[in-house]
Amino acid sequence: MNKYAVIGNPINHSKSPLIHAAFAEQENVCIDYQRMLANKDNFKQTVNHFFNNGGNGLNVTVPFKVDAYEQCIHLNEYALAAKAVNTICVNESKQWLGANTDGIGLLRDLKENINISLQGKNILILGAGGATRGILLPLLQEHTGKIVIANRTVDKALELANAFNEFGLIQGCGYEDVEQKPFDLILNATSASLDNTMPPISQQVVNEQSICYDLVYSDQATTFMSWAIKIGVKHTYDGLGMLIEQAAESYYIWRGFRPSTKELFSLLRPSS
Repeated sequence: MNKYAVIGNPINHSKSPLIHAAFAEQENVCIDYQRMLANKDNFKQTVNHFFNNGGNGLNVTVPFKVDAYEQCIHLNEYALAAKAVNTICVNESKQWLGANTDGIGLLRDLKENINISLQGKNILILGAGGATRGILLPLLQEHTGKIVIANRTVDKALELANAFNEFGLIQGCGYEDVEQKPFDLILNATSASLDNTMPPISQQVVNEQSICYDLVYSDQATTFMSWAIKIGVKHTYDGLGMLIEQAAESYYIWRGFRPSTKELFSLLRPSS
C-alpha cells in the first residue's frame, strides 16, 4: 500500500488524513496516510526513516517548512520563492524533492471556488511572515494591480516587497502607513485569529464590495472575518478552501491524479 503522511508539531488537529483519504477514494486506490509528530532535533531523522521504510510522499506543516526547504536537493519555483516546502517526495537515491503548494491552493480557492479574477486587483496582505512569502509569487503571476504588505515590523514588510518586486507592483509598510482607501482583496496572513486578536488596520481599507480572506481555517467566523462583517463587508472567507486545494495539488504531485475538491467542503464542514 502506498504510504503518505503529514509531519508537524502539533499534529493531532490535522485534517490531512481525511482529505487525502477522500482523494484516494476518487482515484479508486488504497493509501495509508498518517499523522507524524516530530521535533526540531529529530525532524530530518524522522523524515528519512519514513522514506527509507517505504514512504511515498510527505506533507510538511508548522514548524518544519523551512527545515524541509533546507534539506531538499531540488525545489519547484514556488518553494524557491517561498523558501519553504510543504510537499516532499524522493528520488531513487532517497534524496528529498520539495514543492510548495500553499500559494497554488489559495489561488485555486479564490479563482475556482470563490470565482474572482485577480487581474488588476489591488491587494492588501496583513503580515510579512512565511505565510505571506508562500503566496506572493502565484498572486503576482496573475497580473494583479498593486500588492501592499503591511506588518508591525516595517523592515520585514520592506524586505519581502523588495524580494518580489521583479515580479510585479508590490510595496511594504507598517499598518499605520497603509493608504486609507478600499482594497479589492484583503488577505490576513497573520496568526492573529488564532489568538482572537486583530491586526491594527483602519476600517477605511475596506468597503462592502471588498473581499476579506483569512488564511486560517475555522468552523466559525475568525476574528478578522467578524471585524469585516461588523463594518459591512459582504464577502468574507476563511482558509478551508486553501487547505483543500493545496492538498489536492500535493496529491497530484505525488500520484499524477488531480482530484475534484468540491465534495470536500461538505465533508469537512457538514453544516455549510
